[in-house]
Amino acid sequence: MSVLSNKYFHDEAAAFAKLESIVWPEGPTCPHCGNAGKVYELKGVRSKPSKKNPEGVERHGLKKCAECRKQFTVRVGTVFESSHVELHKWLQAAYLMASSKKGVSAHQMHRALEVTYKTAWFMEHRLREAMRSGALDPFGGAGKVVEMDETYFGRVKKPTPHKVMGGEFSGSRFGRGPSNKRAVISLVERGGKVRSFHVPKATRAGVEKIVAENVDKESRLHTDESQLYNKTKQKGLVADHETVRHSADEYVRGDVTSNSVENYFSVFKRGMRGTYQHCAEKHLHRYLAEFDFRFNNRIALGVDDMERTDAVLSGISGKRLTYRISCGTANA
Repeated sequence: MSVLSNKYFHDEAAAFAKLESIVWPEGPTCPHCGNAGKVYELKGVRSKPSKKNPEGVERHGLKKCAECRKQFTVRVGTVFESSHVELHKWLQAAYLMASSKKGVSAHQMHRALEVTYKTAWFMEHRLREAMRSGALDPFGGAGKVVEMDETYFGRVKKPTPHKVMGGEFSGSRFGRGPSNKRAVISLVERGGKVRSFHVPKATRAGVEKIVAENVDKESRLHTDESQLYNKTKQKGLVADHETVRHSADEYVRGDVTSNSVENYFSVFKRGMRGTYQHCAEKHLHRYLAEFDFRFNNRIALGVDDMERTDAVLSGISGKRLTYRISCGTANA
């Protein structure tokens, strides 16, 4: 037996029952009027006949609200709404994305689920939207350590030419440096969670704003020696700011280190380069939400693959992502 042998990964009725237990733990709630009282179960209802299905398809999980008299299923008001993909395949996709540390490409998903590539690509973006938490609570606190660092991934859509020695400079021959690259800044509470930001450009002002809005003033901040972080201590944004000098091959000094956030970037870049390979800049924030989600629900924090999948499904409500909004260069 394997995890994917669970009935709700193969049977549509079981898939609806599983999702309802997560979205409606205290019973059905009408997504149209919010009624959590009397709701009717509509069983045996079938869709209209079609060439593919002359007898129609059974509409599993169909309900009717006693207040507004409208019909609905657990899909309504979620990222699954209006999708023609069977719900059990959605649950399989959620499990695959939640359990794969470096992600699952849309090409791999379309082969595994036997859907088109475009459908798999759109499914993954909907699930990334479900993974997005939107949490605003500050990181750290008295005596706690928050690590901060920046990284660069991928070229910006419209690179700006830089003049060096009279000629144009597009970056070092090794591909290093921030020139015309997409900037990502991440905060990691040591032993806890991560929060990442795709910013137009990594600047001191941007760093100070992120720290002010996301880090508790009683926290200890650990960074490298980059000048981006020079003024965080001077402005009283944190209780203490300590740095390690990577340029001098210093990576740990006592408990001062930025290894946790560096480890997060390591997994993020391996996933983006090895699994996804290409990502349009306008989609980068969703990929960051995906890697943040898996880091924040990792084994080290006591969350296994099935619990992580349930966490994805618990985040589907109140979010919609249409193909018009999400589509672009489908390179994932």
